[in-house]
Amino acid sequence: QVQLVESGGGLVQSGGSLRLSCASPRIRNSDYGVGWFRQAPGKEREGVGCVSQPDGLPRNTYYAFFAHGRFTITTDVAEARVYLQINGAVPEDTAKYFCTVGPSYACDSALRGHNYVYWGEETQVTVSS
Repeated sequence: QVQLVESGGGLVQSGGSLRLSCASPRIRNSDYGVGWFRQAPGKEREGVGCVSQPDGLPRNTYYAFFAHGRFTITTDVAEARVYLQINGAVPEDTAKYFCTVGPSYACDSALRGHNYVYWGEETQVTVSS
């Protein structure tokens, strides 16, 4: 069974919007965490944000400092998808974007990636100036 499928990357003009999708059957679990990461050319991978759904507890969402105000993570449990909405795109957002799923504790404010279980194939986002 496919565990994770990413989609939605592409080319967008500066100031435009783009929505990435991460589909995984694990998002229908009572406990899950989904993270978004990106890696720009010549740079290290960095966390963008994540959503943590602990079993029986409220859902929490965390964002990197640069993502506040422009990036939004939303969850559609019925569709088993987590979305990353990018608004007001800037050329510095150009990168390969990855989503990853795992247990809820994989997602925290530190945006580390080491506790996730499955990683998706990258999707390229290119922002033209």
